Amino acid sequence: MAGRGAGTGAGPAGQDAEPAAPERVLFPPTFSVSEIKNKQRRHFMFLRWKQQQRKEKLALKKKRKKEREALGDKAPPKAIPKTIENQRIYDETTVDPNDEEVALDIATDEFAPYFNRQTVPKILITTSDRPRGRTVRFCEQLSTVIPNSHVYYRRGLALKRIIPQCIARDFTDLIVINEDRKIPNGLVLSHLPDGPTAHFRMSSVRLRKEIKRKGKEPTEHIPEVILNNFTTRLGHSIGRMFASLFPHDPQFIGRQVATFHNQRDYIFFRFHRYIFKSEKKVGIQELGPRFTLKLRSLQKGTFDSKFGEYEWVHKCREMDTSRRKFHL
Repeated sequence: MAGRGAGTGAGPAGQDAEPAAPERVLFPPTFSVSEIKNKQRRHFMFLRWKQQQRKEKLALKKKRKKEREALGDKAPPKAIPKTIENQRIYDETTVDPNDEEVALDIATDEFAPYFNRQTVPKILITTSDRPRGRTVRFCEQLSTVIPNSHVYYRRGLALKRIIPQCIARDFTDLIVINEDRKIPNGLVLSHLPDGPTAHFRMSSVRLRKEIKRKGKEPTEHIPEVILNNFTTRLGHSIGRMFASLFPHDPQFIGRQVATFHNQRDYIFFRFHRYIFKSEKKVGIQELGPRFTLKLRSLQKGTFDSKFGEYEWVHKCREMDTSRRKFHL
């Protein structure tokens, strides 16, 4: 009996043996953190799970990096991560620069006089009735971004009465900033005199004083314009509409650039000043304002809410059936 006790580590002699490692508690395969009723415990377990996921991802990344360094030139090419953009559903209206039909449409559309340098942009910026201070300041700052633009207030006039007056005064475009609860929430852009007219939902508006690490006030130099990722026929029309707001021949000495970046049908506007630090490095400063646009409709001709003919209208239930389907 004594021999058995000594062999099993029981009794005083067994106290000198090393304690066994604690066993790892594993949840059942069908267990979910959401099944935990206690809110604090559920949150704690979720954070532990996220931390474990990050550790495993980092360890796998380090392992692959070591394997690539060991293989050297024989290492396989890096895998391209899957994103919504590169998994985009193909659109039949994607513009081909070599397409003769597209070239003919460009040569005969409403923006052809601008791109042929027959007209000089002259923009009228106005607001909805009785605009508040934030909308007024936004319009004033937008007029400093777009050269040869003028800010006028509605004073109760209907757009159908404003448009003939704009055409008589040789304005080429009309921009209307709408607001809701003192916040700008919509933009109507009408190309004069024959259209088209685009209606955008506006969000994420930031004035200059609300932008961190902003640069000095913009100068009066004509900025450069960057139109990014407008690939379909609809997107091509919207991009040409934005381009026609700015005069030709930007003044590079001002080092200012206005960017319209389309990503997942959201158009992000930014206004920067750049400086070349070296042959390879460029520094940029955002000047503001900034905002985001979402196209709601494109109408032929000038603004006409009752009898206007629409080329394209965004319908959520019919068009937003897939996250990988984009229209611009």
